Amino acid sequence: MTKLWKYDFDIAKYTKAIELNPDNYGAYSNRGIAYQKKGQYGLSIADFTKAIELNSDFDMAYINRGNAYQEIGQYNLSIADFNRAIDLSPQNGMAYNNRGFTFILMERYEEAENDIKKSLEFNPNNIYALNSMAELYSAKNDAEEACMWLKKAIGKGYNNWSYIKTSKTYDNIRNSPCFIEIISRSSRAVEQ
Repeated sequence: MTKLWKYDFDIAKYTKAIELNPDNYGAYSNRGIAYQKKGQYGLSIADFTKAIELNSDFDMAYINRGNAYQEIGQYNLSIADFNRAIDLSPQNGMAYNNRGFTFILMERYEEAENDIKKSLEFNPNNIYALNSMAELYSAKNDAEEACMWLKKAIGKGYNNWSYIKTSKTYDNIRNSPCFIEIISRSSRAVEQ
C-alpha cells in the first residue's frame, strides 16, 4: 500500500476548497490527481472535466484527463485530450511525451517517436521522455537501443525501479543481457 492515506487527505483538502469556492478549477484538478493516484479513474475524469468546464484553457487538466483515459484504455479520448493540451500550449513537452506514450500503447510507433522526440527538443533532460524512448524501442524489440535510452534516463535521475521492473512496456526486452544488467545494477545500488 503506497501513499493512499496521503491521497485521502488530499481528496478531503480539495473537497473543502471546492465547498468554499465551487469555481476553483485548480482544486478540481488537484482532487482529480488524487483520485487518479488511488485508481479511481471515473472520479478523476469527472473532476478534470469539471476543471475544464470552469477553465477551458487549463492545459494541465487536459493532460491529466488524457492520462486517466490512457490508464483505462480509452486511447482515442486520451489522444484527443493531449491534442487539445498541445493546441493550448504548443511548448508543453509533457503533452507530447504523454501522447507519444499513448501511441506506443496503440502500436503507432512512428507517431510515438515523433512526439517523444518533440518532447526532448523542449527539454533534452526530461527523464520521462528518455524513459518513453526506451519503452518505444522495447516495443519495437530493439533491446540495445532501448537499454541505451533507459541508461540515459537513469543517468539523468529516473529511478522508478518498481515501474521498470514490472511495466509491460519492457516485457519484450526483459530477458535481454543489457536489461538484466541494468536491473542487477539497480539492485546493487539499493543494497549499498
